[in-house]
Amino acid sequence: MPNSVTEAKIFACNQSKTLAFKIADYFGVPLGNVITSTYSDGEFQPSYEESIRGTRVFIIGSTHPGPENLMEMLLMIDAAKRASARHITAVLPYFGWARQDRKDKPRVPIAAKLVAKMLEAAGATRIITMDLHADQIQGFFEKPVDHLFASTIFLPYLKELNLDNLTIASPDMGGSKRAYAYSKALESDVVICYKQRAKANVISHMELIGDVTGKNVVLVDDMVDTAGTLTKAADLMMEKGALSVRAICTHPILSGDAYKKLDGSKLEELIVTDSIPLKQQNKKIKVLSCAELFADVMHNVHYNKSISSKFIM
Repeated sequence: MPNSVTEAKIFACNQSKTLAFKIADYFGVPLGNVITSTYSDGEFQPSYEESIRGTRVFIIGSTHPGPENLMEMLLMIDAAKRASARHITAVLPYFGWARQDRKDKPRVPIAAKLVAKMLEAAGATRIITMDLHADQIQGFFEKPVDHLFASTIFLPYLKELNLDNLTIASPDMGGSKRAYAYSKALESDVVICYKQRAKANVISHMELIGDVTGKNVVLVDDMVDTAGTLTKAADLMMEKGALSVRAICTHPILSGDAYKKLDGSKLEELIVTDSIPLKQQNKKIKVLSCAELFADVMHNVHYNKSISSKFIM
């Protein structure tokens, strides 16, 4: 039948199964059956335990380091291609390796470009992801990329808090565009932290551009890794007279002693999505699910409908 729609099936990489179950539930289909066999040396092999011939396959998996998460996604895509899936959409709630999006010194890789090419070489025909570290990473792909914004999740929550004298803050100069977009939506002021790094994940100096006296501040960033920047910025703003400091970070990487830093900081609340599962629970961390957002976009992509309504900023 010329107007028939290809069947849609949803599968999950191991690191994103909890989120994938939620997405599949919102989408209205059961999560597909995949079995992963592991050899004694650590090599693993995913296997689709149902026919996917002629279907649209959505493969859900964040590619945060270690490298096995990316490798699993690549193997899942390759297996789907060889099983004659008609469309293969890689759904990456968190696109890992994205911080290496340019050569910031001689003789280093551009890992984000390499990952994009690997996904396409494996057989992905479309990419759906959220809050890339840099918007221009979309240009590394030759296939369509749906770049979602977690602002559709965070803004309603912020409005529900009903904070007086709200000020949006960027933890660094690079995030100023994101902060201005939030401030425009919330009709609030903006302040920016200027930081200098001694090396990766180590801040040598931080200054505040703007006034936070008597303000309830919300820091906005795409990810939180060691939490060094956020906690230092929160402590600095409280010293400068802020009433409270919260942070919104889409991807909770939270590596090293990040949880310890959060507990010892003056940060009142860290609001994140479930794009990456938390390593441990923490009373300061509020998790908002991105499952419904991804399910809605996947549904519209499958039925060739517009997804522009999902972009608040």
